[in-house]
Amino acid sequence: MVDEKTASRRVVSHDQVVRAGIDHFLTRSSLDMEALAAEMAVSRATLYRVAGSHDALLEDVLAVLTERMFAEARQARTRTGFDGVVEVSRHFGEQLRSPILGRFLRQEPEAAARILFTPAGGVHESAVAAQAEVFRETGVAAQWPAGTDTGRLAYLYVRMVGTFLYSEFFTGRRADFDELVPSLRALLEPAS
Repeated sequence: MVDEKTASRRVVSHDQVVRAGIDHFLTRSSLDMEALAAEMAVSRATLYRVAGSHDALLEDVLAVLTERMFAEARQARTRTGFDGVVEVSRHFGEQLRSPILGRFLRQEPEAAARILFTPAGGVHESAVAAQAEVFRETGVAAQWPAGTDTGRLAYLYVRMVGTFLYSEFFTGRRADFDELVPSLRALLEPAS
C-alpha cells in the first residue's frame, strides 16, 4: 500500500505516467488507475492530476502503442505503390491480433469504442497521420493529381481498415484482409 504522505509529495511527469501506463497495459490488457498509482508509488490524486483521466491516459497509452505498431509495420515493408500500402496494413493488422489487445477489446468494449474508433481521439489522429506518411513513403501520394487531400484519403483508409480488422474481435470471424483489398484499391486509385 502507498503511504499517502510520501506518494502525494512524489513528482512524476506525464511521460513517466504514460510509460508506466504502457507497461501496466501490456501486463494486464487494461488500465487500473488504483493499481497503477500503487505501482508508481504515487497517490491516485497525483496520478489523475498528471494523467487527466482514465480515458485520457488510456488514449495516450494506445496512441503510443499504435505509433510503435505502425513503425514496425512500415519497417517490414518491402514493396512500393499500392502493394506497399497494403503490405503495411497487413503487418499492422497482424499486430492487432495480439492477445493483449484482444483481451482489452473483450473486457472493455465501451472504452475501446470511445478511444479507438472515434476521430476525436488521439489514437485515430495518430493512425491517420501515420497512414498519410505511408502513402508518401510508398509513392502512392506522388501519383495523385495536385490538390488531392492526402489527409482525407488517409482518414477514410484508416476507417475502412480499422472497421474491418476490429470487426474480428466483435464477430469472432477471422478477418481475411484479401476481402478488403479491392475496396482499398477503389478508394485510392480514383485519386490517380
